[in-house]
Amino acid sequence: MAARLARSGWAIIRCEVTLMQIQNIRWKHFASISSLWHTACDVIVQCAAQALSQRGQFSIVLAGGHTPRAVYRLLCKVQTDWSKWHIYYGDERCLPRDHADRNSLMAEQAWLNHVAIPASQIHPIPAELGTEPGAKAYAATLAGIGDFDVVLLGLGEDGHTASLFPGEPWDNGGPTIAVTNAPKPPPQRVSISASRLSAAREVLYLVSGAGKQQAVDDWRAGKLIPAAAVRPKNGVDVYCHSVDIS
Repeated sequence: MAARLARSGWAIIRCEVTLMQIQNIRWKHFASISSLWHTACDVIVQCAAQALSQRGQFSIVLAGGHTPRAVYRLLCKVQTDWSKWHIYYGDERCLPRDHADRNSLMAEQAWLNHVAIPASQIHPIPAELGTEPGAKAYAATLAGIGDFDVVLLGLGEDGHTASLFPGEPWDNGGPTIAVTNAPKPPPQRVSISASRLSAAREVLYLVSGAGKQQAVDDWRAGKLIPAAAVRPKNGVDVYCHSVDIS
């Protein structure tokens, strides 16, 4: 038993070291939340322009939360070929489609209902089906889809991102995870897995609020939090406001 525990402990340490070596993080602090929103919007538009020029379409994975919502409102005003945009979601709560806490409803109200993206190119997670059926259905939606052009993510006070929580599975070898025991309500959710989120050309974290300080400190110290498990080959950009990254 002691030997097994020792081996397990070494595996965790080795995993943490590997994460520190692999995850390339570019931290940027913003003095105002408005400048963070506008910079994030500009980056998305620039990535879209590049993708449309090089590949003829643009794919983005959306996050929930107040900071992304402000960015979505800014996107309503940009000039782009909306007919070539493809929308996906990083996670969703297992609630009815019209529930106020759905990420998809928030994005629709803030942005998607106001631009000309074809409905067939907007892919909400069918989490209203339940955890397992919703995860299976979204895995089918993602089948055959290459690297995302942009993945937007947030950071929870406990270090979670999307619906990948400490102490719960972050990866299962597939593109989606059926979350049954999230520590935040509702406990039932569907999330894209860490490895599938990592298959992206640009991963952008939007982190705002002093309550995120401990999670940021843990991340910068190399601790094994869910946010550290998203490791695209191009690294991640973390835009911060109201947290210390000095």
